[in-house]
Amino acid sequence: MKFLIAAGLAFSLLLAGCATPGSAPPAGTTEAAAGPALVPSGPLQPILPAASQPGSRSVALMAPPADMWDRIRRGFAMPNLDSDLVRTQEQWYATRPDYIQRMTERSSKYIFHIVEELERRNMPTELALLPYIESAFNPQAVSSARAAGMWQFMPATGTDYDLKQNLFRDDRRDVIASTRAALDYLQRLYGMFGDWQLALAAYNWGEGNVGRAIQRNQRAGLPTGYTDLNMPAETRNYVPKLQAVKNIVANPDRYGADLPYIANHPYFQTVALKRDIDVTLAAKMADVRIEDFRALNPAAHKPILLASTTTDLLLPWDNAAVFERNFTAYTEGQYASWTTWTVPGTITVADAAQRTGMSEADLRSINNIPPRMLIKSGSTLIVPRSAREQEDVAAVVAENGTLSFQPEIVTRRTTVTAGRSDSVSSIARRYKLSPASVADWNSVAANHVFKRGIAVVVYLPVRANAGAKVGSGSGGSSKAKATSQRAPAVKSAASAKPAISKTARGGTPSKKKR
Repeated sequence: MKFLIAAGLAFSLLLAGCATPGSAPPAGTTEAAAGPALVPSGPLQPILPAASQPGSRSVALMAPPADMWDRIRRGFAMPNLDSDLVRTQEQWYATRPDYIQRMTERSSKYIFHIVEELERRNMPTELALLPYIESAFNPQAVSSARAAGMWQFMPATGTDYDLKQNLFRDDRRDVIASTRAALDYLQRLYGMFGDWQLALAAYNWGEGNVGRAIQRNQRAGLPTGYTDLNMPAETRNYVPKLQAVKNIVANPDRYGADLPYIANHPYFQTVALKRDIDVTLAAKMADVRIEDFRALNPAAHKPILLASTTTDLLLPWDNAAVFERNFTAYTEGQYASWTTWTVPGTITVADAAQRTGMSEADLRSINNIPPRMLIKSGSTLIVPRSAREQEDVAAVVAENGTLSFQPEIVTRRTTVTAGRSDSVSSIARRYKLSPASVADWNSVAANHVFKRGIAVVVYLPVRANAGAKVGSGSGGSSKAKATSQRAPAVKSAASAKPAISKTARGGTPSKKKR
């Protein structure tokens, strides 16, 4: 019996030895017969994943980032640029501590979201500093070339990257939408050029220009790096500016910079917008200052937020729940005191104000109407909502509404001498007027034929009439004689100037060519 127990124990030990990873290798292998000890000696060491080894972009650190600046530094991955231009830009920023302070404090609302997106896409965190160069982190910034938002998208490029630009919102200013579009664009540029410095040059100068500059150098047998290309001064200084800001963030003490504390925590969260609501009321419900509300929701540049086009609001983290609670409990009346009105015909601003119960000054201010303009038929105006009106603005209006103008033409009462066989029709045709208007001004029928030499009353544009000689009909000759009496503007399409169309892009109205 003892023999059987001993045999079983020996067999068990044999099996355990075969299953032990540290057992000696089979005969014929090159490893030495004496393998390492199965039990390690000395203190245990942590086993680090492969991604934490030196040279990897992703470093496994035991402690979380102390703040957003620490987090950004850990994700630096672009090659450094060392040049006199960089040192010049460092000096520029270092001598303007107040500017750095304002700029970095402004960024505290947005930078957590940007870094999160960069890390999710495995992109260098230096790119989170790019809005410092583009707009000083001002989402309301508009350049002289009509680039808008903190990432400074031109209208056409914004459209290419699905940034909505209509009468009620401009997504080039939207924090989330513009960041998504900017990183999409930068990723595409990096894919084209395989170099982040060239990608940044293309972001500033245009991919076509950078591509042609590279081709010129290739034909000349020259290098094609960022510092080797012939570029405009703005683009030549673009990457050095970013490098200078990167250097200051990496070592603020060296440049005497005092970076404000930005917690490694989301500043804002999104809240679904369920009804049209006044901007002032939304800010009040969220218990935030109107300036802070607009800083997080800069795309909505009108006094009303439309639920059909503004699906989400951005609110400070702790205020989102406050807004939802107050929105649910609100019983004091309408959420929105504004609505839209589609103009049925081309009218004056004064006429539109009278029809909507507004003062002319208020109508111009709310809708940004320039002086000496008529509102064209089909335009959409923001007007007061009546107490009985509960319907929100329809999606088709919110998405497609436009506001267009044409110059208001000032006319003056003028008399012209009728020539042989002149009629209402011939006078109207000659001066590009409506026959019905000519007949009405002279109290005659529309088919009336004037006697030769009779004075015919017409209302002509002042500029067109100034010192001009008026031709006769049927070979006669006559002169137009202006009087001092003013008359309403002539609104006939034939006498109108080329239309000026204005969309809600925040830029200057663009003239349509004939």
